[in-house]
Amino acid sequence: MKKTINEYDFANEFEAMNRGDQFSWDAKIKLFEHLTEYEEETGEELELDVIAICCEYCEYASFEEFFADYDREKYQSMEDIEAKTEVIKVEEYLNDEMEEDCRFIIRGF
Repeated sequence: MKKTINEYDFANEFEAMNRGDQFSWDAKIKLFEHLTEYEEETGEELELDVIAICCEYCEYASFEEFFADYDREKYQSMEDIEAKTEVIKVEEYLNDEMEEDCRFIIRGF
């Protein structure tokens, strides 16, 4: 038996699993959109596993925060990051420059 959920149900499941602080509210909504687009494109129905999502994806509030986990020398632009992994933009930013702060999610690598 499967249950259909909306973006609010999805985001609230993080709270229910004591992972409410893992992602910002906006990031949870973007993750929901990303995962439902994947389902539509592939025809594969996903099972909601909050813990797996928290292990697989990480939100960064800025490039500086990203560089605390990844080598600054290897990633000179957002395109460099996108060439390595999935990037989900949580908020739009003006350009691809690393000095500009922006909020984004990556699939861990």
